[in-house]
Amino acid sequence: MTSPDPTPPDTALTAPLEALLLMATEPVSANELAQAVGAPVPVVGEALEALARFYDETGRGFELREVGQGWRFYTRPEHHDVVAAWVLEGQQARLSQAALETLAVVAYLQPISRSRVGAIRGVNVDGVMRTLATRGLIEEAGHAEDTGAMQWKTTDYFLQRMGYTTLDQLPPIAPHLPEASLLEAELAGLAQPREDDLMTTTPTIPTAPKDQV
Repeated sequence: MTSPDPTPPDTALTAPLEALLLMATEPVSANELAQAVGAPVPVVGEALEALARFYDETGRGFELREVGQGWRFYTRPEHHDVVAAWVLEGQQARLSQAALETLAVVAYLQPISRSRVGAIRGVNVDGVMRTLATRGLIEEAGHAEDTGAMQWKTTDYFLQRMGYTTLDQLPPIAPHLPEASLLEAELAGLAQPREDDLMTTTPTIPTAPKDQV
């Protein structure tokens, strides 16, 4: 026995909500949507949840998700590979490959200094970091206690663009990169001069013979 097809929500309210959400460039709260359509907030909240369920049940390529304090449409995770390939292989990419790689380093190892990001990538990242900061994807996170270097972290806008509410939702990176602790250990080794280097660079002070003291 097949299950009945999902019943679409009442379009008298959900249709204008869909129109508003399609135009939104950032998550919109239920309060804002309620004001826009002239309906009580609880009624709008129920309509949004009904829409989200309907999209899930009908297997749409997008979903309506509540992120933080607002609602927004997102593509479904199972289609991310197709979307990413289209964006990167076409001419629609808004961030270069270098910017995406730099952003990934910041996201997984934050807070992190610009010099450490550059050490991991093996290139100068000053320009790329400025681009990411200008676009609101990363921001300053104070100075490191040991070195005094400015540290960087991802922003709430980064989470919003990714469709996450917390950094804990970032996918595991272990299959693609060494453990973060190993990277940190390697960087710490690069930042500290080796004992051999100290022995070869530290000048020796000659000692006067005893009979000349």
